[in-house]
Amino acid sequence: MAVCARLCGVGPTRGCRRRGAAREQRRGGAGDSEPDTDTDPEEAGGGGATEDEEAAERIEGERPAPHPAGAGPAGRASLSLLELPPELLVQIFGSLPGTDLPSLARVCTTFRRILRTDTIWRRRCREEYGVCENLRKLEVTGVSCRDVYAKLLHRYRHILGLWQPDIGPYGGLLNVVVDGLFIIGWMYLPPHDPHVDDPMRFKPLFRIHLMERKCATVECMYGHKGPHNGHIQILKKDEFSTKCNQTDHHRMSGGRQEEFRTWLREEWGRTLEDIFHEHMQELILMKFIYTSQYDNCLTYRRIYLPPSSLDDLIKPGLFKGTYGSHGLEIVMLSFHGKKAKGTKITGDPNIPAGQQTVEIDLAHPLQLPDVENLRDFSELSRIVLEVQEQVRREEQEEEHRQEEEDRSQQAVSQPAANPLGGEGAEGEETAAGAEGTTQDKAPASRPFVLPMGVISRNEDYPRTCRICFYGTGLIAGHGFTSPERTPGVFVLFDDDRFGFIWLELKSFSLYSRIKVSFQNAEAPSREAFDEMLKNIQSLAT
Repeated sequence: MAVCARLCGVGPTRGCRRRGAAREQRRGGAGDSEPDTDTDPEEAGGGGATEDEEAAERIEGERPAPHPAGAGPAGRASLSLLELPPELLVQIFGSLPGTDLPSLARVCTTFRRILRTDTIWRRRCREEYGVCENLRKLEVTGVSCRDVYAKLLHRYRHILGLWQPDIGPYGGLLNVVVDGLFIIGWMYLPPHDPHVDDPMRFKPLFRIHLMERKCATVECMYGHKGPHNGHIQILKKDEFSTKCNQTDHHRMSGGRQEEFRTWLREEWGRTLEDIFHEHMQELILMKFIYTSQYDNCLTYRRIYLPPSSLDDLIKPGLFKGTYGSHGLEIVMLSFHGKKAKGTKITGDPNIPAGQQTVEIDLAHPLQLPDVENLRDFSELSRIVLEVQEQVRREEQEEEHRQEEEDRSQQAVSQPAANPLGGEGAEGEETAAGAEGTTQDKAPASRPFVLPMGVISRNEDYPRTCRICFYGTGLIAGHGFTSPERTPGVFVLFDDDRFGFIWLELKSFSLYSRIKVSFQNAEAPSREAFDEMLKNIQSLAT
């Protein structure tokens, strides 16, 4: 009632239908204040009066008559939105969120008729979803901007953003965007191994568009025979699934052999004859057999980009990294107090997607030797293992100190300890301070070279670095058997590149930032991001 009174200027003194229906009937304005119970954006501006009534009544002629001066304070009449010119109401309504317009349409038939104006919905399409195409062209097909908003954009708004497909250990990165008058799901693929600095590749998996007023059409884009019939089901807020209804469009005339060779050229940029390493051939064939069985019938779970703060070593985000025979994989770098974590978005049979591939201890920077001594792997190993032992002692001392505090019960004036064993507010401040101190002391750059015997897929790695930290990397056998964290060295080269030396494997991974502006991918809160990380890791396990 309060909303109705504010919008229409009706109520006890203005003839609200619910409180003064008789007064409305006496002045012949009952039709203008008749509420509409439809709340779906698809129906906002639809229905209402008949065509004959619309032809007989004009918005200009439906403004309520002025009321006596005594109706308002200080002898002035209360103003109503209905007294404003229709063109001004169009501007006002067009500035409101599209999700609020159905409620507005319920106020009265006048508002409902104004909400049929396509200018309002054209503005909502542009401001809320970035649709910049000339929507006037839709008139040729009989589709209105309100149809585009309600039946396409608003209906499928929950699938916009970044998603990880459930493809066993391999995962993936899907970006669903509004592209013109389409909603398209783009699968992002790393560049061909080992060119980690090259831009990402992408291909469409599905698209949704509105060809007629009835409903939106979902099409599968998988394969090489063009768009064909598909289906999308939104399972819950952060999960949806796709299904292809014509999987025969995915088949090729040359059978599985032709399909494999085509996939190999797209995935790896080479033929099987070009790959001489037998183990790599086995991994590639295994991935093709595993992933092709899904036929684009997949379940996707939402992922967020990591939140950032001024204390972060570099800007967090998505990176491409080299992983030996497995090729390039996508890793998400995020910061958590005095720790930084690299979580796999794509994975392999050894370390599946969702697992934490590397962890960096920002409280323990490493002072590497000069270039000549750095070439000696045993010298680097000695330095790292000394820090590893120091970290173990500190962890034991912290556990002992925590037990002492719990027994003494002297935490009345102290911040409550985190029951999960994480850092408290004081610990976070110390970590941030330690991180800031190490960054301030770190030189702008220093010479860097990989030790002899360390294998790198990309020999064109940077020869200068800013700073190094102690870290651990996750290794495991095939099928994620016997996983363990082993010591390593995190090397920060610049704002967009870092590396990790795996001591036990004697190998080096180079990571390069994915420079794509993803929309609708920000986490609503730090807690939501942490929960997302926990969920994808539990699924991978």
